[in-house]
Amino acid sequence: MPVRARTSRTIAVVAALCAALVATACGSASPPAEGPQRVHLVDPYGGDPAKEGDPQRGGTLVIGNDREIISFDPTRQNANLAALGVYDSLLKLMPDGSAQPYLAKSMSTSDDGTTWTLGLREGVRFSDGTPLDANAVVVNTQRHIDKAASPAHVYAMQIASMTAVDPLTVRFTLKAPLGDFPTVFAQPLSSGTLGMIISPAALTRYGDDIGNHPVGAGPFVLTSWVRDNKMELVRNPDYWQQGKPYLDGVEIRPLPDTDSRYTTMTNGDVDMINGGFNQELVRAFTNPDLRVYYGPGSGGVLNYFNVTKAPFDDPRMRAAAVAAMDPQALGASFFSNQLVAADSLFDGSTRWHTPAASDAYPRYDQARAKDLVAQYVASGGDPTFSYFTDRSSVPLGEFVQASMAAVGVTVHVQYFDLAQFAGNVLQAGDFQMASGLSAFDHPFPGAGRIVQTGGSVNYGKYSNPQVDTLLADAAATTDPDRRASDYQQVELAVNKDLPIQWLSRSYLSTITKPSVKGVDRYVTRDLYFAGMWKEQS
Repeated sequence: MPVRARTSRTIAVVAALCAALVATACGSASPPAEGPQRVHLVDPYGGDPAKEGDPQRGGTLVIGNDREIISFDPTRQNANLAALGVYDSLLKLMPDGSAQPYLAKSMSTSDDGTTWTLGLREGVRFSDGTPLDANAVVVNTQRHIDKAASPAHVYAMQIASMTAVDPLTVRFTLKAPLGDFPTVFAQPLSSGTLGMIISPAALTRYGDDIGNHPVGAGPFVLTSWVRDNKMELVRNPDYWQQGKPYLDGVEIRPLPDTDSRYTTMTNGDVDMINGGFNQELVRAFTNPDLRVYYGPGSGGVLNYFNVTKAPFDDPRMRAAAVAAMDPQALGASFFSNQLVAADSLFDGSTRWHTPAASDAYPRYDQARAKDLVAQYVASGGDPTFSYFTDRSSVPLGEFVQASMAAVGVTVHVQYFDLAQFAGNVLQAGDFQMASGLSAFDHPFPGAGRIVQTGGSVNYGKYSNPQVDTLLADAAATTDPDRRASDYQQVELAVNKDLPIQWLSRSYLSTITKPSVKGVDRYVTRDLYFAGMWKEQS
């Protein structure tokens, strides 16, 4: 039975939106009438240190974040901007997709990718003085194996055995070849990573409460955390990279309201905002006093269909929902006429994309949507459903509601605070249709997180054995052409099954004052803080 929720606004608002949608021509989708496109790729992985001058020491970097941080525990699914500041990462994902040594010294395979050897740097210690040694890596990796809810559990379970060969060497033997295994040690926290290592002494002391008491080997140490107010990090005096970090500290303030967050940036209250929404990015691109770092990546802004619940357990209703929504109207109502279009898992600029996937994706066609709904009703189905999204996405909720009303379907919309939405709705899987955002740099493990059976952000509970097999083969092979072919087949299968409605590429951005230098980021917005600095006036 469909979940009931209160409607978003008055019937008059919905009726007005319906009229606007009906006035739009039906048929094939056309590019949104957007005017000059201001949102564009710009330094997605950070600035060029060679052009920024000699780093200056001192100062505190104040960041406005789009949400309260949930936990520092890498076995918990959450987005944590500060995690790399406290932990660093054993390996680092580079712009070309390769995973290179960072906190670790090396990682290599001597065979087809079944046996991997991780080499650690000598003399690295956690901020509590405990050595970051092979035993620490084994202890942390075992936590991901033991905790089924860990976002990295699916990757840790590929390990058949691991051995601390000596204090600075760990040998991993996998259950099957995995050419992309190093990538799992280079991902940001939200993507699921084995690369963020906690002091074993702290784990013994705090146990499962470690998420509130992180102890890492990163450039900063957590000293204060007043939830819903601010978090303070101070320089780690024993950091392994000599001379770094340059900053005295980092302060992170949760600012979930998009307008307020942007205002704190323009009035000088913060040095940087961790942006996630189209509106603030569009404004920032037109403000000459701000510096923007942005790359759309793959994945993006989307709607999850819960394929285990009616009405979206029926593929006709999934296709009807996609066909009912006009990209042109969506761009105008929610994306400031600056929509970065998406109709597939992978961005069209990547070798993993196939035009066949875009061709398989339903186009805007109200008549087709009405016919599919009628077929579903004739077979005894109730097309009414609830749509859940966050409070910053009211125009999106109204757009979905109006679009479906235009094809005869009643939608009940409910809005949530971002943290509540992530935990109580998406992670709980308690919805029929819900908005989402999943952007990634590299298809492993990014794509699998969204569409693999049991993927950490596969909130719609999609499962296709063919997709799982292709994803596994892509991760295992060391042949780039075979890997690309696998991912193209995944993309096509997903668009045929339609567990997801693609709305747009992501708008995950880092927006700073010009005085902030040394930005080093992923397209997910996660930051490496060691090399960041502030130009002193």
